[in-house]
Amino acid sequence: MPLMLTACRHLSLTCKRVCTRRSLTSPVSAVSSIFAPHPSPACCYSLLTSRQTSVSLPHPPSVHFPFSCSVSKFTQCNSKMELKEVLQVLEQLAPLSLAESWDNVGLLVEPSKSRPIKTVLLTNDLTDAVMEEAEALSCDLIISYHPPLFRPIKRLVQKDWKQRLAVRAVEAGIAIFSPHTSWDSVKGGVNDWLVGGLGSGQVTVLSQALTGAAHSHKLDFTVRSSEELNAVVEELKACNSGTSLQHSVNRPDSSGIHVSVTCSDSALTPSVQTVLRHSALSQSLNVTKLEKHPLPGHGQGRLSILDQPITVATAIQKMKSHLGLSHLRLGLGLGQTLESSVCSVAVCAGSGASVLNGVKADLYVTGEMSHHEVLDAVAKGTSVILSDHSNSERGFLAVFRERLAVRLPDTVTVVVSKTDRDPLEVV
Repeated sequence: MPLMLTACRHLSLTCKRVCTRRSLTSPVSAVSSIFAPHPSPACCYSLLTSRQTSVSLPHPPSVHFPFSCSVSKFTQCNSKMELKEVLQVLEQLAPLSLAESWDNVGLLVEPSKSRPIKTVLLTNDLTDAVMEEAEALSCDLIISYHPPLFRPIKRLVQKDWKQRLAVRAVEAGIAIFSPHTSWDSVKGGVNDWLVGGLGSGQVTVLSQALTGAAHSHKLDFTVRSSEELNAVVEELKACNSGTSLQHSVNRPDSSGIHVSVTCSDSALTPSVQTVLRHSALSQSLNVTKLEKHPLPGHGQGRLSILDQPITVATAIQKMKSHLGLSHLRLGLGLGQTLESSVCSVAVCAGSGASVLNGVKADLYVTGEMSHHEVLDAVAKGTSVILSDHSNSERGFLAVFRERLAVRLPDTVTVVVSKTDRDPLEVV
C-alpha cells in the first residue's frame, strides 16, 4: 500500500507539472486551436459502389494533440528519447504526406551512430551561424523548416556551403529534419498562425490538400465459392508483397460471391493479371480508379473573412506586431488608402503568389512576390503586404516549440535558434 500511495502521489505531481506547462502554451498561439483533431472519429472511410461494396480507404492523417498522451510521456521523466521516436511525434503533429510533391521533406541527414536525443534546435534556415549554434549546444537534432538539401547532389565538397553544412552535421552526429510545406498545409500550422495575426475570422483553405491514399484502384469481381475466394486472395497477397491488401466480401447471391479489392498503383498490373488467370473471374472483373479525398482544414494558403473589419493601416500594425518586425512593404490596391476597410485577407507564408493568384480579397499577406505579381494584384484593387520570405514563417517556430516540448519527456530540451534570421533587412 505505501508503494501504491507513492506512485499515485508521483502521478499527481506529474499531472500538475503537465497542466502548468500546457497553460504556458496558450498565449503563444494566435489561433484558438492548433493541430486540431480531424472531425471524423472513424478509422477509415467506406466507399459505396452501385453494388454496395464497402472499400476501406486510409483515414486522413491525424494531427490531434491528445492530453493523455502528454501525461504518459511525462510520467517517464528519466526516459531516453531515440531519434525514431522524435520523428514519430513530428509525424503526428504534421504528417509528411501533406507536403507538396515537389518538396524535399523528412529526415535529410541521419548519423551512423544512434544516440539519445537531448537537445533539439528549431530554425527557419540552416546557415553557418545556426550550425555553429547547434554545435555549441551539443545539439542532437536540427529541425530546419526550409530543407537545407533540396536538389540532388553528386558530391559532398567544402566549396558548396550547403554540402559543407551537411558534412559538419554528419561529423558532429547531428540529425537534420525538414517539415517545410507539411507545416504550411497542416491545420493549425504556419498559414493558420499567419492569418491569425489579423484577428479572428471565418477561415478557409485556398488550395485544398488531398489524402495520400495508399490504395488508388479498386478491383471488383465475382467468385463461385469460398474456396475459390481464399485461393484468389492468397495469390493477390503474394503479388502485393510490400503493400497492404484490403478486400471486402458481400453476401453470396445466385451469381456468386462479390469481392472488392483495393491496391496501389504499383500493384495494379500484377493484381489484374492474377485475376485474369482465372477465366471465370475475368468475365466479371471491373477496375475503378479511386479519387483522393479532401482533408478539411488542410492545404496551402488561407482566406479569412474577418469578424471585425480593420483598416489597411491597422492591418500593417497588426502584422508588424505579429511578425516582430519594425518595417513591412506595402502595395496599396487601386483606389485604396490607408484608411480603406479590410474585410477579407488571403495569406500564404513564404513566396505565395502562385497560391494567392486569382483569389478575391481586400488584402494579400505573404513573404515575397515579384514586381509584376504585385502590379497585377494592386491593379485589381487588392492591397499587398510583404514581409520578406522567411519573416512570414519564422514566428511560428516559437509556437511549434511549445507544441513539441509537451510531447517529449523532460530529458529533451527544445530550443529556437537565436542566430536564424532573414538574409534581407531594410537599411
